[in-house]
Amino acid sequence: MSRAVETPGSVLIYVASDSPADGLVKLPFARALRNAFPRAEITWLAGKGTSAYAHSLAPLVGGFIDEVVEEAGIGRQWSELLKPPLSGTRLAGRRFDLIIDTQRQFGTALLLKRIPTPCFISGAADYLLSDRRPPRPRRKQPTKVRQMLRLAELASGQPADIRGEPPDDPQLNALAARLLPEGCRYVGLAPGAGSEHKRWPLQRYLELGAAQFAAGHVPVVFLGPEEGHWALPVREALPQALLPLQAEAVARLGPSPLVTIALARRLAVAVANDAGIGHMMAAANCPLVCLFGPTAPERSAPLVPRAQVLCAQSYGGEAMENIPLAAVRNAVDCLLEGTTEDSAAKARPAAGRAVY
Repeated sequence: MSRAVETPGSVLIYVASDSPADGLVKLPFARALRNAFPRAEITWLAGKGTSAYAHSLAPLVGGFIDEVVEEAGIGRQWSELLKPPLSGTRLAGRRFDLIIDTQRQFGTALLLKRIPTPCFISGAADYLLSDRRPPRPRRKQPTKVRQMLRLAELASGQPADIRGEPPDDPQLNALAARLLPEGCRYVGLAPGAGSEHKRWPLQRYLELGAAQFAAGHVPVVFLGPEEGHWALPVREALPQALLPLQAEAVARLGPSPLVTIALARRLAVAVANDAGIGHMMAAANCPLVCLFGPTAPERSAPLVPRAQVLCAQSYGGEAMENIPLAAVRNAVDCLLEGTTEDSAAKARPAAGRAVY
C-alpha cells in the first residue's frame, strides 16, 4: 500500500457527471473518502455535467462532501489547455492538498494535472500522470466504484472503509416509523428490476413472504412506479404484507430514493434483484440478499457491509428462475442470525471494508 498523503486539509474529486443512479452507486466511495480524511474539506467537481449530489441525493452526502461544483467545463476539449486551470469556475485560483481524478481519459487527466497540488491520483493511461500507483501486476477492477475505491486507497494508504450512517431526516424517519412501526421484525422484498431477465419470479417472492410471515416476521414489499400494477395481486396473494411505497403519504411526496432509504433503515433484512433499489437498500446499510441471473455480481452488486449474493449460474443456468426458493430462504436466515457465509462473498466487502 502506498504511503498516505499527510493529513490533507483540502481534497478535490473530479467526476464527469452523476445521474441519481450513478450517485447511489458511488456513495461507498464518498463514505470511504470521509472515513479516510475526517477533517478535510472535500470538494466534488462535476466537469462535464450535473451531479445528483447537488440535487436529489444531496441529503445522502451531507456528512461526506462539503462542496459540489457542477458544469465546470473541464474535460470537453483540448483548447482548455490554453486557459488557467479551473478558470470560469468558483474554484479558480484555488489549490488542493489532494486531487483524485475518477475518470480514465488521458486528456482530461492532463487538464486536471495542471491544478496546483502536491498529490495527484488518476488511473488514466495506466496511472501515467499519477503521483501514486498500485503495484504491478495491476488487477483491473470490474466496476466504476471499485476503481474509485482503489484510488481512495492509494490516497489514504489504507483499505477503503465504506461504513457510514444513512441520512437522518426527521420528517422521513417519522414517516417511515408510521409505516413500519416499532415492535415487528420486517423483511423487505423488492421484486422489481429494469429488465424482465433480471427479475426473480414474483411468485417466488410471494412464497418467500409467506414463509417469513409464518416465521413471525412481517413481509414488506417494495413496488416502484414500474411495478405499481403488481400491488393488487400482491395484496391478494400475501395479505399480511405491507406495501409502504403505495401509501398515500408516500404518493404525496412523489418518487424519491430517500423515502425508500428511510424505510430500509427499519428492515432486518431485504431481498432484491440486480436493480437500483438494491443500491438504495445498501445506502441504508440494510443487510441484503442480492439475486443475479445473466449479469455478473462482481460488476454490479451493491457494496454493503453485510450481504449474501446468489447467482443463477450456481444453480445450473443463467435464468433468474434457476435460483431456488430454499437458497434464498437460507440466505435470509443467515443474515437474520448474523452469519455471512455466502458462496460469492468476494463480490462484496467484508466488515465494511473494500479489499482488493
